[in-house]
Amino acid sequence: MRPLSEKLQRLIALLPDKPGVYQMKDASGKIIYIGKAKNLRKRVSQYFLRPQVGKVEAMVRHVDSFDIIVLRTDKEAFILESNLIQTHHPRYNIMLMDDSHYPYIALKKGGDPLLKISRSGKERGYFHFGPFPNSGYCYQTIDLLNKIYPTRKCRNLPDKPCLY
Repeated sequence: MRPLSEKLQRLIALLPDKPGVYQMKDASGKIIYIGKAKNLRKRVSQYFLRPQVGKVEAMVRHVDSFDIIVLRTDKEAFILESNLIQTHHPRYNIMLMDDSHYPYIALKKGGDPLLKISRSGKERGYFHFGPFPNSGYCYQTIDLLNKIYPTRKCRNLPDKPCLY
């Protein structure tokens, strides 16, 4: 764990015990992570006052400052966080995605090609592309790929031809 800069110490000391959204920024002021919290003071200070591992540790090393947006409820925070992530596409929100939550495009290996949406990203027999931060993008990409490279839509081969 690296020592905290005076700047971060001052910002942490000013955090309220209220719900909201926080935006972690690097030294150039670029947003690298967006999160939500029921209690901004508890959640944001956890990043800096407790040891972190892996990708979270790497993210915390790059944080130079953060901004907060105080809201009335954690539901408002959830909605705003989602909207801000879709707007800014912060680097670490993409890297830290929970595989069970975000969709992947799965392309069947060998045999007849089959495109589908997968939530695991780890199914055997498929190449996986993603995760996608927005499931709408995933569906749009599959629609575009199906227009360019039509693939069969049937999971099992029927007796009659499978036309699409």
